[in-house]
Amino acid sequence: MDAVFKALADPTRRSLLDELFRQDGQTLGTLEERLPMTRFGVMKHLKVLEAASLVVTKRRGREKLHFLNPVPIRLVHDRWVSKYAEPWAAGLSGLKKGIEEDVMEKVFEVYIRTTPERLWEAITDGDIRRQYSFSAEASGETVEADPPRRLVQTMVAEWSEEVRREGPSRITWEIEPRGEMCRLTVTHDQLREGANDQLYGGWPMILSSLKSFLETGEALDMKVLAGGA
Repeated sequence: MDAVFKALADPTRRSLLDELFRQDGQTLGTLEERLPMTRFGVMKHLKVLEAASLVVTKRRGREKLHFLNPVPIRLVHDRWVSKYAEPWAAGLSGLKKGIEEDVMEKVFEVYIRTTPERLWEAITDGDIRRQYSFSAEASGETVEADPPRRLVQTMVAEWSEEVRREGPSRITWEIEPRGEMCRLTVTHDQLREGANDQLYGGWPMILSSLKSFLETGEALDMKVLAGGA
């Protein structure tokens, strides 16, 4: 977590995160135009944010897009922030509705101390998944499966009529071993413009809970996360 605190300590890097909060999935050139610094300066700060997993990059053709990843902030909240500060923490960790709603692709990343096989099982086994996903009900089908590396699924949210009307979206799980850890990248896309943020706003908590489940054997308590007793 030291890398996260270091990254957030710099006001320029916080400005970069603010820009991605306003509009996700920006190129280096676009960020350079919006900030009073050189291209080299933007690149330097983005590298620090990427090292802290606060920014995740995805290639789209020749473009390299940068996405805000709120999962590390969620993890800081789970460890350090008391329930009395929950309204403040929710403002930090909650995903945004983009002001420019034409960008409806969300990317999340978390590092988990586990094996690819165990992580794959936790993602694909329905009984295990319910333990860390707060029993969020969803239906869908598998589009692509390459165990234990990549899984692509469609999803229709079933936890309320409001989100059910949004129809199907797509979730891509990518597992990359890193020594004793795995890097898990979750891409939630094919969301309609202006989609209900309940479809994707819970990912930071779910991935934080998955990390806790695999590393400690216990998922997170939804009541605690919600600031309850």
